[in-house]
Parts: sequence; C-alpha cells; structure tokens
Amino acid sequence: MALRKVFFLTQAACCKTVKFQTSNLLRQNAWLLSANSTRYFSDNIDKKKDVKETEKVDILGRFFPQSPMSATDEQEVKKEQEKFEQEQKEKSQENEKSWRRMKIGFAVFGGAMTVMGGCMVIEMGAPRRDDDGKPIEDEFSPLPLPLQYLRRTWKELTFYEKMIKEPSREKLLPDPLPAPYQPTYTLVLEFTDVLVHPDWSYQTGWRFKKRPGVDQFLQTVANSDYEVVIFTSENVFMIWPVLDKLDPENKMISYRLFRDSTHFIDGVHVKNLEGLNRDLSKVIVVDWNKMATKFQPENALILNKWKGADDDTALLDLANLLQTIAMSNVADVREVLRYYSQFEDPIAAFRDNQRRLMEQMAERERDRSDTPLTGSWLRPFTRR
Repeated sequence: MALRKVFFLTQAACCKTVKFQTSNLLRQNAWLLSANSTRYFSDNIDKKKDVKETEKVDILGRFFPQSPMSATDEQEVKKEQEKFEQEQKEKSQENEKSWRRMKIGFAVFGGAMTVMGGCMVIEMGAPRRDDDGKPIEDEFSPLPLPLQYLRRTWKELTFYEKMIKEPSREKLLPDPLPAPYQPTYTLVLEFTDVLVHPDWSYQTGWRFKKRPGVDQFLQTVANSDYEVVIFTSENVFMIWPVLDKLDPENKMISYRLFRDSTHFIDGVHVKNLEGLNRDLSKVIVVDWNKMATKFQPENALILNKWKGADDDTALLDLANLLQTIAMSNVADVREVLRYYSQFEDPIAAFRDNQRRLMEQMAERERDRSDTPLTGSWLRPFTRR
C-alpha cells in the first residue's frame, strides 16, 4: 500500500509539471504568432502603399506628362509674365489717376457749393431797405452780423417751404354776392377722374377724355341753385385750357381753384373747405379720393374713380341727386351726405332709392285708379 501511494504521488507531480510546461510553450508560441502576424500585416500595408503610390505616379504621368521645358518656352513664359505685370501696373496707375480726378471733382463741387451757399446767405440774409436805401430793423437786428444773415436766410427758406405746403391765400373765394344773385348751395368738383380722364401717348401727348354726360351735368347743376367751383389738385397751366374748352363762355363754372390752393400733407394735396368763405352747411364736395377731403369728410360725396368707360352714367344720376337736394331745400346737406357715405357706391344707392320711390308712387296711382267712381263721389257726403 505504501509503495502504491508513493507511485501515485510521483505520477501526479510529473503530470502537473508536463502540463505547466506545455501551457508555457503554447503561450510563447501564441505570442510569437501574434507578433509575427502584426509584423506581417504591417509589412503588407507598407507594400500596398508603395504599390498605390507607384500607381498614382504612373497615372498622373500618363495624363500629365512632365517634359523638360526648352529655352524658347522659358522665354515665352517669361514674356507672358512680364506682360501681365505690366498690365497690372498700368491698371494700378489708371486707378490712381481716376481717384485723383474724383478727389479734384469733389473739391471743385464742394467749393462751388460753398460759394453758392455764401452768395445765397448774403443775398437772402441781407436786411430790407426803405426807399432811401437805409436798412429796416427787424427782430434779428440786435443779433451779431453773421447770425443775422443766417437767421434771415433760414426764415426765407421756411417761407418758400410754407408756400409749397400751404395755400397761397387764406380766402380762396371772394365774399358771397347779395341774396338775389348768390346761389344757395356751393358744389365743389374735382376735375380729374370725375369730369374728365387724362390719357397720354407718344403720338398725341396728353389728352383729356370727357365723361359721358358732363355737359348736361354742368348745365343741370348750374341752373339748380348751385355755385359750381372746380377745385383740383392738378397744375393750373395744364387744366386751364381744358376748362376753357369745357366752358368757353364761363356760364356754368363760377370759380377755378388749383394746386396752389391746397395743403400738401404726407404727399397728398388736401382741400380745406374753410378757405372757401362759404357756409359749410351748404357746401358739397364731389371727389374720388378720401384723403383729399380729410379736413371736412362730412361734406364729401366720394364717388368711384372714372377710368374712361364709355357706358358710364354716374354724372346723370349725380345731377338728379343734387337737383333733388336743391328742390327739397335741405337746411344742412351734411345730413344727406352722411347717409350716403355709408355706401361704397352712393350713386348706386341713390339709384335704388329712386327706383323704390317710383314703384311706391306707381302703386299709389294704381290704388287710386282701382277705387270705384261712385265711392269716391259719395265719400264726402257720407263722411261723419
């Protein structure tokens, strides 16, 4: 038994040493294999890179062959380079000359404006003189001399600006005539796109197309207790000859007012009816632009802008409306205008009201005609 145990122990120890040695050998072999494999992989990568680089060099060489330049080619390249440098130099010199000329031009312009400004200050800032040539004292006389001239010049400039933005006079119309001769109502009409439509072409220039019924309209309102005033934002030199052809005998249009009688506010010529020197309860202004009557919108009858249509009948209906107001002796026309201002097309609204009135009148006449004759004859005797 003892010998068997000793033999078993020696056999186990030998097996363990053999296993340990085999495991160490396997580890060494694995490490050697990994090292060799990495070295082999890196060598393969380097070889592939070299192959690719040689391929690239070969491909570039095929498409772009590099041959040594000859002497003539070098001379041509050198000439082209010198030519390019010369052109750049000439361009820079030309830019310098143009900039120098520009600076001289700015200096001359600034000097001219300075001289003109000085002359304007001397001319406009000088004090007024009487008949004997002596200067007239004003509110700027106590100030130093340069400040006097500057303040007077500024006052003159603002005066001209005021002339452009404000009417040329406070009273646009003269005082009313005595009672038998002065019409009761005043009708203020815009000329452009209400009575006529302007048209321009290369062949004829400016022409004005008369609105259908404009002659009959003017005759009707002039004979219906209306004082007709043309109040337009157009220039007097362009509109005056057209008005002469429209009313050659001055029998229908009483007065003519133009752009110089308006207020220029925010790019719009506004008509101020207070300058007409008339009772505003009897003034009617007909226009297509609401902004032109924003001072007194309650006196305005805003129509649709006429663009030259030949089948337009708005002026004839407008004449009926104005004639109805005059025949009704309306005390304050603003009440009637306030009613029609709620409609987008007041002429169409008046036309509908007139049609309804005619239908009502026809129905009343029909009812009267349907009543028997004996009943109408006996009614006064049988009435209690």
